[in-house]
Amino acid sequence: MNDLSKDQALTTADLAGAGPVPEIKGAPGPPARREYVEEPLVNGPSGGSAAEATPLFATEETERFRSDWSSIQTGFVDEPRKSVEKADQLVARVVQRLAESFSQEKSRLEGQWDKGEDVSTEELRVALQRYRSFFDRLLSV
Repeated sequence: MNDLSKDQALTTADLAGAGPVPEIKGAPGPPARREYVEEPLVNGPSGGSAAEATPLFATEETERFRSDWSSIQTGFVDEPRKSVEKADQLVARVVQRLAESFSQEKSRLEGQWDKGEDVSTEELRVALQRYRSFFDRLLSV
């Protein structure tokens, strides 16, 4: 994602400086023709909204991020500035991990296409659901 060495901590400023995200041609606005419209999820698996339907991280990874956050928050009393710096680094790690996750999934699908393999509509539907879930969460924050 960038040229930072492992010794340097990634920050949100590094992520923001990675360059502009290319715009999607024709966006914003509805597509001229709709082939498929997925019905919104009223209740996810846990009874929540569509934005909660797809977990973004494995349970262990989520717990590790939450533990890191708890440690940062606890340290605020003694070292507030250092805690804010660590919080920035943690947020950057989480964002980077999200980007890696989606990139790996996209690469896997593209690899199948490059080999001439058919990717099932179901696999593509699940991938699109993950993107939608993440997108909805971003916009609802």
